[in-house]
Formats: sequence, structure tokens, C-alpha cells
Amino acid sequence: MVYGNTVAAVSTPYGKGGIAVIRITGDRAVETASRCFRPFGPFQLSDAPSGKTVYGEVIEDGNVIDDGIAVVFRAPRSYTGEDTVEISCHGGILVTRNVLAAVLSAGADPAGPGEFTRRAFVSGKLSLTEAEAIADIIDARTDSMLRLSRQNASGRLSGRIEEIYQGIVQLIASVYALIDYPEEDLSDIPAGKIREEIERFHGEITGLLTTYRAGRAIVSGVETTICGRTNVGKSSVYNRLVGTDRAIVSDVEGTTRDLLYETVEFGNVTLNLCDTAGIRDSDDTVEKIGIERAAERALSSELLLAVFDGSDNLTDDDELVIGKLAGIPQERKIALINKCDMKPGACREKIKKAFMHTVEISARTGEGFDRLRSVIGDIYLEGGINVDETPIIYNARQYAAVKKAAESIKNAMDALESGFSPDVVSVDLELALEALGECDGRSVSEDVVESIFSRFCVGK
Repeated sequence: MVYGNTVAAVSTPYGKGGIAVIRITGDRAVETASRCFRPFGPFQLSDAPSGKTVYGEVIEDGNVIDDGIAVVFRAPRSYTGEDTVEISCHGGILVTRNVLAAVLSAGADPAGPGEFTRRAFVSGKLSLTEAEAIADIIDARTDSMLRLSRQNASGRLSGRIEEIYQGIVQLIASVYALIDYPEEDLSDIPAGKIREEIERFHGEITGLLTTYRAGRAIVSGVETTICGRTNVGKSSVYNRLVGTDRAIVSDVEGTTRDLLYETVEFGNVTLNLCDTAGIRDSDDTVEKIGIERAAERALSSELLLAVFDGSDNLTDDDELVIGKLAGIPQERKIALINKCDMKPGACREKIKKAFMHTVEISARTGEGFDRLRSVIGDIYLEGGINVDETPIIYNARQYAAVKKAAESIKNAMDALESGFSPDVVSVDLELALEALGECDGRSVSEDVVESIFSRFCVGK
């Protein structure tokens, strides 16, 4: 018999390991687990108290498949908010598959991607922002991304949105009190202070929006290209940032002919690095392709690290590089004057005039890279954002919803300024409330929810 409301999946990666965990959740989770897990002892799994570890064996059709432990988590004190059982067995591919098959034969349906977390969201255990952050914890590529995702999973961002949401609810109630009972003085806020409150909420929401650039820099990463003429040390800079010798370093010009990619954490910013071929005039067909790719990548990047040889004079090829980058906004490019540990050449002052941001470095010794880390942090972590303390938006869906709320609050301010009646103002405030509700999942559509959880792995 199959019960559609109870699902199961392997929650650990398939492969050879010490243990594997099969998670079962739903209104008949304990009943289902009891059919395929037999405790060593005189009691049944259904009698086990919540959170207690029970040692026993997994069976199917009377045959023992494996021994292991089961833990019962009773609703609502479980991850999903439903009755949940987790069976830990030996971590082989075949034994894990057989244990899951036994659970499915006992009455569970296979869980879909993200179904456990989706049930936690539906049961009110998690907001949508918290659920999204859980997926990001799993996908985290850097320590900063992991820390930020962990903060959002624990409710830092959703808690801040909830504060603003409840504040606007109170403001709307006050506006309606003024509309319905203008002579009774039932509003919590004097009529003269309503605009002040609207402006305050607009400032708070706008403040959240300003964190998006930093959030994206931490989580999605900044598309970063290292460019420059041949033999200025681009590949040495790339290797220094990556922390290993990924790119070939040689005195021979034109060594790098194709694009090299790596993601690194640099300070609290994630850099999606690309090392490129040296830009110069060349008759070599293969090298010319690499140079063209380098130029295309440079123009499309969010951040350019233009490398120059600080021990040399400015060459025609250096001038060519500067010319190709001239149309790119200054805040998107940093000149790295390499080989600062050597005798200075005559190019440094000219480069400093061509770039707003210049950093003297030595890719050989590592000198100047702390300064580079600081400059990049100043560009992308505006105002010294603290990853561990500041509520940060890093998700495009969240940003769009909060931006919509900010626009509605601004419309309410404009309506008040233009002398419109309070009922018009309240309409804009309600639209702001609806937008914040979309951000945290109160009023989000089923299609959006489906899209979010489809990117989760099965078993989470």
C-alpha cells in the first residue's frame, strides 16, 4: 500500500561512506518506518520517544538488509514540522539503495527535489528566504558565502523583513483609523507623523536594497578578468590569487593563449577569475584568437585587474591595453602595478593618471595583495558591511520584491505630498506590504515556489 502523504529519500550523497541517512516524513512516517525497521528490544519503533536513538535492523519481506539506527522526530518538533524518521545505515551504494527500497515498499513515496524543505516552508517552520538560504548553504563555494547563507537560514534577513512588515501593518491600521474615525483620535500615530513614519520605512527598505551589490559579490561572485600585455605577470597574479600554480608562468611571450577560470575567495568577496592572453599586436593565428577572447572577456566583466610591469617603461602594447579599457567605467577597473619589489620604471605615474584605482603589488612576494583586498572590499562591500551582523539580500527574487516595496512606499510619500486623501496613501502601503509578503513567501505564487524548490537536491 502506498500513502501519498508520506515520502522518503536518501539525504546523504550516493557513494561509499561510513553511513547513509534515509529520511521519511509525513503523517504516516512512523507507521511506515515500523514496517521496515525492527528494533533490538521488546518495544516497537512507534513507542520510541521523540529524539531517541533506537538500534535495530532494516527488513523487507522478512529478510534482514542491514543493521543501523533510527530516530523518530514527532510533529511539530522536526525539520518538516511533520512526523519524521531518519534511518542511518551503512554507507555503501547497494545497501543504501536496498534500504530505501525497503522504505518505499513499506508505504512511502519517493520524495522530489527539495520536498523536505518545501514541507518545512508550507508548515511554517521556515520562511521562503530561509528555505532559499538552506539551498545556498549546500551550494556554498567560499567561507563568506557559507557564513552569509547560514545567517539567512537562521532568520537574520527574514527577521528584518518581518520587523518592517509588522511596522507597515501598524501604520496602515493607523491610516484606516484616521479615515474611519477622524474625530475619535483612535490612531496610534498622530496625523502629522504619518509622513514621518512612511519616510522611515522607505529609508529602512532602501537600506536593505543597498546590500544587494555586496550580497551578489559574496554569493554569485564578481566576474573578474586579469588583462594586460604579454610578460607583465598576469599569470603570476592569477596564481597568487588562486593560491596554486594553475597558469603556466614563463619568460616566453604569449604563453597564455586561452582563458583560464577559477573561483576564489578574496577577503569577503568571491572572485570568478579569468586569466587571459596578453594583449598585443601579433601575427600568430592561435595567439590572435586568444587576444580577441581576452578583449571580449575584459569588456563584459564586472571587474578588471589590468596588470602593468612597474619595473619597465610604458610600451606601445601597454598603451593599447589602456586604450581598449578607456570606455569602461573607472569603478570597474583596477590597475595592478606589478614587480614593486624591483627597481621602479617610468610607467607608474602615467598609469595612476589613467586609473582611479591603482595598487602596487609583487606577484612574486605577495606584497600589496592586502591592499588589493581592501580596495576590492571598498568597491563591493560598501560601508564596511559585516557579513555576520548585517541582514543582506543576495537573491534576485528577494531584491525584486523589496524593490517593488520601496517603489510603493515612495508612491505613498508622493501621494501624501500631493495632497491625496489617506485612502489613496493606504493603497500604496498595502502594495508595499504585498511585495514584502512575496519576499518572505506570504503571498508568493505556486509557480515561484515550484521554481525555487526545483533547484534543491533530492533528500533535502
